[in-house]
Amino acid sequence: MLESLIETYGESAVLATGGAIVGILFGFFAQRSRFCLRAAVIDFWHMRFGEKLSIWLLTFSSAVIAVQIMVLMGLLDTNNARQISATGSLSGALLGGLLFGVGMILTRGCASRLLVLSANGNLRALLAGLIFAVTAQASLGGVLSPLREEMASWWTIDGGVSRDILASLELNHVAGLVFGLIWAMAALYFVRLNQNISKWIWIASIGTGLMVAAAWGFTQIVLNHSFEAIQIQGMTFSGPSAEWLMRVVDTPTAEFGFDAGMLPGVFLGSLIGAWVGKDLKLEGFKDGYSMRRYIAGAVLMGFGSMLAGGCAVGAGITGGAIFAVTAWVTLVGMWLGAGVTDWLVDGRPEQMVPGQPMAAPVVP
Repeated sequence: MLESLIETYGESAVLATGGAIVGILFGFFAQRSRFCLRAAVIDFWHMRFGEKLSIWLLTFSSAVIAVQIMVLMGLLDTNNARQISATGSLSGALLGGLLFGVGMILTRGCASRLLVLSANGNLRALLAGLIFAVTAQASLGGVLSPLREEMASWWTIDGGVSRDILASLELNHVAGLVFGLIWAMAALYFVRLNQNISKWIWIASIGTGLMVAAAWGFTQIVLNHSFEAIQIQGMTFSGPSAEWLMRVVDTPTAEFGFDAGMLPGVFLGSLIGAWVGKDLKLEGFKDGYSMRRYIAGAVLMGFGSMLAGGCAVGAGITGGAIFAVTAWVTLVGMWLGAGVTDWLVDGRPEQMVPGQPMAAPVVP
């Protein structure tokens, strides 16, 4: 059936349609679960180990488990993934992750969270998302491209075994599955400690992670039935944001693919989730300080994501699920950058009272 669809409509149309379906489900689950790396980082560094950290761990572990099961069943070959096969940059991964972590604290959300919130009527997230896309495009092939390429060249790593953590450690994918199961048990332990987490929230959290794995699986299926050579890919928001920006402001040159369908799909899925949960609400900036903060954060996230080769979802979960070493370095950088920035900007952890909201930052 898939071969017939590809023959009739072409690989691009099939990939874009699949991307839209996966995106809609991801957007719906992410909206209903309140999935957010920034919130999880704050929970962790404030030693709260609460709902937000539990949600992120459920999403992350679900993606890892599903991806590793697909590999073990012969349904997915991660050696064909860009994060494994191509030359990578450890300097870019670390520095990009740090900058992205700083930015997501300032914007109060990562790239995927900004898109989800934009669909809910959050105008702060919408502005930050647009600036993120502009900066990502400038970093990819515009004025910031030379700086990105220079920073990425400081410490590179060959593609293949060197970029595969499991292969480098001479471990098989059973070890990857066990790792995912350990984190899933940790997530369920925290869920049990936080009795206020409803079953629908943790089910939606698992669904969010499964959609990350579904992106890998779907593109692999298309590759297996394709008449042309294509590369498997997972979910990410930096590259697609830059791509859609150029589609809007210029004559499109690239064919539609998985990313082109995925991004509007996430927006639509989040909109549906907000409508179901009655979360639609227009929100704007309260003062000039907030606007400056969001703009600065969006610029840092846009540049950091392109330098690192992915955002909180693209590198942190999509790349982390296939155990790409640069993705894990990026993820560590995000947690460190976000933790330090939260400590400096929004208050030291020891000044916080567990369970209480953060005080608004003092405006200089």
